[in-house]
Amino acid sequence: MTSRNRQFKNQMYGQIARIGKALSSPKRLEMIDILGQGERSVETLARETAQTIANCSRHLQILKQSSLVEPRKEGTRAFYRLADSEVARHWLGLRTFAVERLAEVERVVRDYHELRDELRPVSSKELLELIRRGDVIVLDVRPVEEYRAGHLPGALVVPPGEVERRLASLTKDREIVAYCRGPYCVYAVEAVKVLRRHGLAARRMEQGIPEWRLLGHPVEVGLGEQ
Repeated sequence: MTSRNRQFKNQMYGQIARIGKALSSPKRLEMIDILGQGERSVETLARETAQTIANCSRHLQILKQSSLVEPRKEGTRAFYRLADSEVARHWLGLRTFAVERLAEVERVVRDYHELRDELRPVSSKELLELIRRGDVIVLDVRPVEEYRAGHLPGALVVPPGEVERRLASLTKDREIVAYCRGPYCVYAVEAVKVLRRHGLAARRMEQGIPEWRLLGHPVEVGLGEQ
C-alpha cells in the first residue's frame, strides 16, 4: 500500500471515528435522547441530565463539532436541537443494537419493566389504530415544552406528577394509554401505576415521539385544546 493510500485511510477512518468519540459518553447519549423530544436551552438540559451548566456546555460543543446538534441563540441564552432526523434514527439504531448485543442491557431493561408493568405495552401500530377508531384516551405525560414541540394526535398533556389532579376529567369507558420519551423513560410507567390504582384501565406505549415520527405516523404541534 502506498503512503498516499495509507494517508487517505487514516484520514477517512479518523473522521468517522469522530462520531464514535462523540457518542462514547453516557451523558452525551442521554442528551441526544432528550433532544430527540425537542429543542432545549443549555440550562434546562443541564438540569435534566444532572450536570453543571459548564459540563453540559462542553458536551454540547463536542456534539456540535461532530454535526450531531445545532445551536440557536435567543438573546444571551443558547438553545440546542438535533441536527436532523437522521441523528435520532441512528441513536435509536445504536440503542437497539446495544440491547440485542449486550446481555447486561437487555437484563436491566427486562427486570425494570417486569417489576413495574404487568400488562403488555401498546405498540405504536396498535395505538394508531385505537386512535383512529376513537377507542382510547391518550395521555402525553412528558413536560409541557416537549408536548408543545410534537405529540400524538388528540393526546392530552398531563405533565409529570399531575396525573392524580386530572383523574376527575378521565372517563372509565375507554382504555387510557400513556406515553413519554420512550422505553427507558419512567413517566409513563408511573402514570399507569396511578391510573390503575384508581381503577382505570391503563397501559403505556413503549415507544416515544422520535420512534413515532420515524415510522411516519402523524404528529401534532402546539398546546391545542386541553
